Amino acid sequence: MRYTLQLPTDRVSQVDEFLTAEALAEMGQAAEAAGFDSCFVTDHPIPEDRWLASGGHHALDPFVALSFVAAATRKIRIQTHVLVLPYRNPFITAKSVASLDLLSRGRLIVGVAAGYLEQEFDAVGADFARRNEICDETLLAMREAWRGESVTREGLHFRATGNTALPRPAQRPAPPIWVGGNSKRAIRRAIELGDGWLPFPAPARMAKHIGTAALEGTDDLRDRLAYANTHAAKVGREAPLDIVYSPVGQHEALPEPSAFIDLAAELEAIGVTWLVVSLPHRTRAEFLDEIARF
Repeated sequence: MRYTLQLPTDRVSQVDEFLTAEALAEMGQAAEAAGFDSCFVTDHPIPEDRWLASGGHHALDPFVALSFVAAATRKIRIQTHVLVLPYRNPFITAKSVASLDLLSRGRLIVGVAAGYLEQEFDAVGADFARRNEICDETLLAMREAWRGESVTREGLHFRATGNTALPRPAQRPAPPIWVGGNSKRAIRRAIELGDGWLPFPAPARMAKHIGTAALEGTDDLRDRLAYANTHAAKVGREAPLDIVYSPVGQHEALPEPSAFIDLAAELEAIGVTWLVVSLPHRTRAEFLDEIARF
C-alpha cells in the first residue's frame, strides 16, 4: 500500500500559514521525510459563491503550487487531485503537465476528472453539457502531444492541423493518469484511457449534488472493482490499474491507528493500491505534527 497526502492549499484564509513558498516547501519536505509516497493539491480556479458557502473551497493553481513543492523536495511524487480537464484547452494542459514533469524529474501524477460544478464551468467558459466527451478527447489529445511528434487532431473546441509540442515529459510515454469519479463512465475512462482510478466515499445524499454515483463503503467499492475487472477483460486491458481510494469521507477524522491498519489491510485485499490521506490541522505546526504522527 502507498499513501498520498493532501496539502492544505485550500486554506486561503491563512495565507501566511499555508500559502507561501516557505510553507509549501516545509510541508512537502515533512511529507517526504515521513515516508509519504506522494502529495497532492486540488483544482478550483473560480468556484461559485453558493458552493463555497456550503462547504466548498478555494485552491492555489495546481501547477504553480506543485512546482514549489517539487523544487523543495527530491523523491516524493507530486499529484493533481483532481485536475478538471474540460476547464482548459488540451494542449495548454499537456504543456503544463510536460513542463512540471520535466522540471520535477519525472515525479508528476496527473489526477483528472470531468468536473461537476456547472457555475464554475460557466465562469471559465467551459462546456458543461459535453464535459464527458471533452474529458475523453482531452486525454487522447494530451497523450498524442506528449509523443513530441506532429499532431493532427480535431475536437469539440480545438483543431490541430500539424502542430508539435516540445519538450516531452520526463516519464515515457507519459506521466501516470489517474481518473476520478465513481460512475461506470469514469471507471471505463480509467480502464480505456488511464493508469489508475480515483473513487471516493460519497453517501447517496451527497452524490446527487456532485454529479457522481454514490459509494458508501467497502461493499460498494468491491462491486465497482468487479465492474472494472469485467470491463478491462472486455476491452483487452492487461496492464495493472492503480486503485486510489480515500479510506474516510470528506471532513471525517481518521480512525485510531489499529483501526486504520485494519481498514488499510481490508482495502488492500480487494485491490486498492494507494490510500488518500487528509490530516486534521488548524496551523502549519499542527499539520507538521500530524504528518509525523501518521
